[in-house]
Amino acid sequence: MTDGGDQPYDILKVMAALPHRYPMLLVDRVARLDKDQSIHAIKAVSMNEPFFQGHFPTRPIMPGVLIIEALAQAAGILAVESLGLAGSGKLVYFMAIDGAKFRAPVEPGVLLDLHAEFEQKRAKVCKFKARAEMNGKLACEVSFTAMIADPPT
Repeated sequence: MTDGGDQPYDILKVMAALPHRYPMLLVDRVARLDKDQSIHAIKAVSMNEPFFQGHFPTRPIMPGVLIIEALAQAAGILAVESLGLAGSGKLVYFMAIDGAKFRAPVEPGVLLDLHAEFEQKRAKVCKFKARAEMNGKLACEVSFTAMIADPPT
């Protein structure tokens, strides 16, 4: 769990990089961050997640849009750290989601490995390629574009 400088990248550092909080914070830790390249983050999927109450009560499955959101949050950490935006208050917003494919349901009790890499990196717009895996099994793959913006005033 390092940020390339052998510093732990635990939940406190995740929260310093992202504005999200419970129940929308979907990254628990970062296993590896290669600035300007890629990130491997982890989401521990627990039965205590609020969305499992209704999706679905007899067979809990993590909603696909939340898997994509978890991937976007991991990519957001990559962007914030790579562009030196930590503490700036800047936000990373979705602009486009392309080619989302869901390959396996994500159920409670798994560690969801979130992998994202830059396809294009600019100061205001970044493109990412991302995938979510469970024990090496592909759950979701997607490409998306995000913009870096000042927070609303």
